Amino acid sequence: MRDNTYFDMNRRSFLKSSAAAGALVLGTYFMGSAPRAMAGVLAKPAENAKRANLFVALRPDGMVEITCHRSEMGQQIRTAIAQIVADEMEAAWDKVIVIQGKGDPKYGDQNTDGSRSIRYNMQRLREMGASVRYMMQHAAAKRWGVSADTCTANQHVVSHTSGKTLSYKELVTDAINFVPPASEEITLKSKEEWRYINTGMAHIDLQDLVTGSATFAADVRIPGTLVAVVLRPPVVGGKLKSVDSKTAKAMPGVVDVVEMPVPSGALQFQPKGGVAVIAKSTWAAWQARKALKVEWDDGENSEYNSETFKTELISTVNSAQTHVREKGDATTVLSQASDKLIADYYIPHLAQAPMEPPCATAHFKDGAIKVWAATQNPQADMATISALLGIPKENVEVNVTMLGGGFGRKSKPDFSAEAAFLSMKTGHPIRVQWTREDDIQHGFYHAVSAQHVEASLDDKGAIDAYLHRTAFSPIAALFQEGATTPMGFELRLGFTDNPINTPNLKLEVGNAKSMARVGWMRSVSNIFHAYAIQSFIAEAAHKANRDPKDYLLDTIGPARILDVTEQGAEYDNYGADKEEYPLDIGRLRHVIEKAASMAKWGREMPEGRGLGIAAHRSFLTYVAAVVEVEVSKSGDLRIVKSWAAIDAGTVVNTDTVKNQVQGGLIFGLTTALSNGITFDKGKVQQSNFHDYRVPRMSDSPLDIEVEVIESDAPPAGVGEPATPVFAPALCNAIFAACGKRIRQLPIGNQLKA
Repeated sequence: MRDNTYFDMNRRSFLKSSAAAGALVLGTYFMGSAPRAMAGVLAKPAENAKRANLFVALRPDGMVEITCHRSEMGQQIRTAIAQIVADEMEAAWDKVIVIQGKGDPKYGDQNTDGSRSIRYNMQRLREMGASVRYMMQHAAAKRWGVSADTCTANQHVVSHTSGKTLSYKELVTDAINFVPPASEEITLKSKEEWRYINTGMAHIDLQDLVTGSATFAADVRIPGTLVAVVLRPPVVGGKLKSVDSKTAKAMPGVVDVVEMPVPSGALQFQPKGGVAVIAKSTWAAWQARKALKVEWDDGENSEYNSETFKTELISTVNSAQTHVREKGDATTVLSQASDKLIADYYIPHLAQAPMEPPCATAHFKDGAIKVWAATQNPQADMATISALLGIPKENVEVNVTMLGGGFGRKSKPDFSAEAAFLSMKTGHPIRVQWTREDDIQHGFYHAVSAQHVEASLDDKGAIDAYLHRTAFSPIAALFQEGATTPMGFELRLGFTDNPINTPNLKLEVGNAKSMARVGWMRSVSNIFHAYAIQSFIAEAAHKANRDPKDYLLDTIGPARILDVTEQGAEYDNYGADKEEYPLDIGRLRHVIEKAASMAKWGREMPEGRGLGIAAHRSFLTYVAAVVEVEVSKSGDLRIVKSWAAIDAGTVVNTDTVKNQVQGGLIFGLTTALSNGITFDKGKVQQSNFHDYRVPRMSDSPLDIEVEVIESDAPPAGVGEPATPVFAPALCNAIFAACGKRIRQLPIGNQLKA
């Protein structure tokens, strides 16, 4: 009989055995026999490769190593980066090897967050690829004694007008000695010449994923590694008063029980503290953790109660607050209006809940540490570990594994820091493994929020004056103790850039405490701001007896460039130049019209069915979605189909964009269906997917149709912009189907009330 204490099931073995039973046969079939770039997230650079630049190395056998310095969590960034570089250098796709970059400041920003990977890097990646093409062409020209202008690179081969050819393999040694010109002098391909960019290409890691050979954090095995699980304080700011570990230490496979350091100052990304169990297997560690007898000092956040705080937030937004943008005199117009539309909206805390819980392995030796982690931001890992261990940042090496989802959770490296501390403390390589319950109960949650919106309508039904107040637990509290005011960037996510076109507008922000660890989640505060704005516009359309789509277009106004700073708002435009990335109402209108056309908006709907629409600009990208629902007389909800149009400027992989929009919409469905994260006495009340609901297949639309708008505009975000529009479109569709207005999420049993 197998001793379960030491049994640690290998995921790869499970997948292989499943494949043998036929479960994964189709996974290899649909990839076909087309040439593909080589993957392997922990593939090592060849020792004899010659580095052409920061992102490209050339092997003597002609293979090309392209470094991906961003984290792969399903968004296919490793594929996109390879597409960009390989296209410009005219590399044959089957001769490309993707190398995962470690955490290193030489790459610049590595935070795979904020839908910035392509926007921040496309230009320089194109230049890196084009510089290698330059090197190959000039090496061939020198070999032949001809002008480089008479040489052309194409699919790993340089050709001369005379018909002579040389392969990249034959040119590597010579090419590496050529110094390309400065980036501004590099000749880039025209859009018409692109081979890989702006096309749909298969995920380079797909075969590894479906065959179980992809390396995730839990797959890393360093000789002598022990497993650790941590019993963390249930309340943020809580501390360990006492622990009785005698029973745990006596259990088979247990090596040690270690107290974790207590976080000091602002929370930042520090571990929460608590007690760690070190064992020879994951199972042994889990069982021993259950045997610990602990007493906690819950601290000042022990009174945190979600219902009480909800009441406080709604009260806050129902009184005057600090204004952040103003046009005309909304206060006076509203005070004199005889008929107003007033609505309060509420969304609870939410968890990112990636399918793969956090995990990291660390090995401390001779004053330096190596870490293997499912991290979105390896340089944040470096900084956090350096501070916790008191060692120089350059002594911290962070290797990035594949991520089984991230959504913002894994950009907070508390789990990596736990592994690093325990390795230094014990002298062993340590793998810290979080459970689903750990992740749900000890995360960095999406902010709880309340929104108050008022409007008066003129005699034609148009919004004559508009007032919007927002209040939410700010991320600022992570970095500044006791902070209650949102950071500027949080307000600039769908609030200060409100597109409503009205002569009188006032936007105000209220203060709120953060009594939990609040952090960014996919689309951040765009979620609750778009929900309130797009729901309210639909409510105003109904009050005005107008079609919701037509009213939405009229409410955002004619095509124009909107500069909210002219109305006193501070707006950083996602860190982008406003001239290059203006807030273009014309592009917003276009995606609305496209999504409506796709859904055949205005068609006759059977009883109990309805269409809802919503649109939003976030991360410099414009998305509109239409949702069709069916609501039975007993209040059962069925989402029939969804349509979406996205204008993200220039895109790299059209298939990836469609996938990301589909995934983003389903993530938005979570915000509508999930019961949220709630607190009582400072403790999270949910623990797993049975009480923190994520969409099942039966909850989701049978079909999500996506249109990618062709554009010559510079590249913008893709991973997050679809998320904010789904919940308001869904709730607007519910109203159209059954007349029930949803102002508070989750939807829960509101349709049955």
